[in-house]
Amino acid sequence: MSSLSAVMSRLDNGFDHSLEHLFDLLRIPSISTDPAYRKDCAAAAKWLADDLKSIGFSARAVRTPGHPMVLAKHHKAKGAPTVLFYGHYDVQPVDPLSLWNHPPFEPRIVNAATGRQIAGRGTSDDKGQLMTFVEACRAWKAETGNLPLNVTILFEGEEESGSPSLVPFLKEYRKELQADIALVCDTGMWDRETPAISAALRGLLGMELTLHAANRDLHSGMYGSAARNPIQLLATILAGMRDAEGRVTLPGFYDGVPELPAAQLKQWKKLGFSGKEFLGEVGLKIPAGEKDRSVLEMIWARPTFEINGIYGGYTGEGFKTVIPAQASAKVSFRLVGRQDPKKIKQAFKKYVKSCLPADCSVSYHEEGDGSPGIQLDIERPAVRRAAQALKDEWGRETALTAMGGSIPIVGHFQNILGMQSMLTGFALDDDRIHSPNEKYQLESFRKGQRSWARIIGALAQ
Repeated sequence: MSSLSAVMSRLDNGFDHSLEHLFDLLRIPSISTDPAYRKDCAAAAKWLADDLKSIGFSARAVRTPGHPMVLAKHHKAKGAPTVLFYGHYDVQPVDPLSLWNHPPFEPRIVNAATGRQIAGRGTSDDKGQLMTFVEACRAWKAETGNLPLNVTILFEGEEESGSPSLVPFLKEYRKELQADIALVCDTGMWDRETPAISAALRGLLGMELTLHAANRDLHSGMYGSAARNPIQLLATILAGMRDAEGRVTLPGFYDGVPELPAAQLKQWKKLGFSGKEFLGEVGLKIPAGEKDRSVLEMIWARPTFEINGIYGGYTGEGFKTVIPAQASAKVSFRLVGRQDPKKIKQAFKKYVKSCLPADCSVSYHEEGDGSPGIQLDIERPAVRRAAQALKDEWGRETALTAMGGSIPIVGHFQNILGMQSMLTGFALDDDRIHSPNEKYQLESFRKGQRSWARIIGALAQ
């Protein structure tokens, strides 16, 4: 029997034990955003560090100003590649508790139309996910006495509360965290039968702007037409950010935006994604972005400008004929390719200034400098080997997908540690993460372990 076959048999034979082991971790209410659970977060970090020590990792829970980081190493495969595996042990609050079918920190198996499920907070996001990798490592160690590649593990305790300690930690422990590639498990499948590797993430730039006109709110009967209305001015400025074809009009906005390779477009078409169904689920029919792009391209591979909130004047009950002194909006840009968030911020401010009358002004509340888009080299040998390993387990071609949102840790790994990330997980869209009755398919936990065992072996080649 080959080493991999023995490892897979070990995982199958020990599955019930691994499930009970996961339940022990799930019972710890490691809610990072609530100070009342600070000791529980520390307990979860210790539990993970002790578990990793039991399979030969040098592991410790490292103190931070917030919750501990679990840092572990198993570097005994001479000449083999090194991977950095990332997950998070903290979970979201459970409110409203009345909507849970069972106590959120009393995990159990439930039967559903879609198959057997592990129910409880943290099952999918992210304890069940990270333990699939740990169990794969445990099986490799039990069968061969070693891991075929060098593994560093980082488990964060503040992912659900904004990761305030993460960047300083990455900078301080930069040398210890160096690896050939980062593996991020906080993601999911394309569908129930199709594994996925997320190869791209859009970046994010956000800001709030406020237009100032008169020095006080004005009576519209006395000042209407004579005085500038900042709400109307703001609406005109924001409306000018898109043309009739759905393109963003900001000069230089599309600098650095790549065209997708034909092979990738072809692969995406095979996924069977329906833009009509996607919009139909939220009660819409007509795509609003670039007219010459598919819906999937727009949410995965094209940049966008969005107005996330707009307010000013009187918004209470009844009616008040007022011309407000100021009006505000929250706006964001999703970025791809080599778009530079700093240049786009400067261009947006220049555009707004060019639209202002001489007696009006603008002020900004900015959310940092923004983050650029992330693109994984899908031709990299590690990606090809991982994709084949997933195909071998699931019996379907691995979907090389992208994500419309942003995962800050991926940008930090690239900008601080200088490494690319490969996002592979086994969550499903209906896992109800952050909501009552969170679940993780039992099959996701079982085949997730087997998938990581295959990937570990494949990346060692």
